[in-house]
Amino acid sequence: MDLSFLVRGCLIGLAVAATVGPMSVLCMQRTLHRGFLIGLISGLGIATADGLYGSIAALGLTVISGFLVRQHVWIQVIGGLFLLYLGIRTLFSKPASRAATVVATQVGSFIAAYASTVLLTLTNPLTILSFVAIFAGIGVGNISGNNSPATALLVVAGVFFGSALWWCLLTGTISVIRTKLTAQWLLWIHRLSGGIITLFGLFALVQLGLGS
Repeated sequence: MDLSFLVRGCLIGLAVAATVGPMSVLCMQRTLHRGFLIGLISGLGIATADGLYGSIAALGLTVISGFLVRQHVWIQVIGGLFLLYLGIRTLFSKPASRAATVVATQVGSFIAAYASTVLLTLTNPLTILSFVAIFAGIGVGNISGNNSPATALLVVAGVFFGSALWWCLLTGTISVIRTKLTAQWLLWIHRLSGGIITLFGLFALVQLGLGS
């Protein structure tokens, strides 16, 4: 078993997660608005979805990947509308004065934060094509002719851990910065984040319209 594939997977996960997009903005907004734990759990939801799509690509599950790619329009519509909802809700809400610290009362919020980012990340099934291309380049998946399940699972595990590491670093940094911001700054950043998320949702829907 070549453990170098685990390292390669970690690097891929880091690179994919570090790409600036709606999920990055959403994760940062949640960390600022609701604290480190909610932000981190949101990030782990993104890492989980990356791992799921990575596993489909790495294991050469062409039936699943083909179906998701064919249905990407409807899936992206759902994702765009969900981003619009989150963005508009953020615009018209106020940031919390301090992060919640009582874990027992936050279980429902944790589940909702995790599930929402998993589903939002999965609304871009074309991500599978990116993973297919990347994995082919490092010698994993059907395209390269290397069908070892152990190798594929090593890469997928690396993708998850690399992505999770990025979100841990990002939310940790944001939570430290949060303590140094005044309420007015938090309000302006909160509004800006809501506007950006809304624009990402609109862009996703407009992009579909232009492509049809």
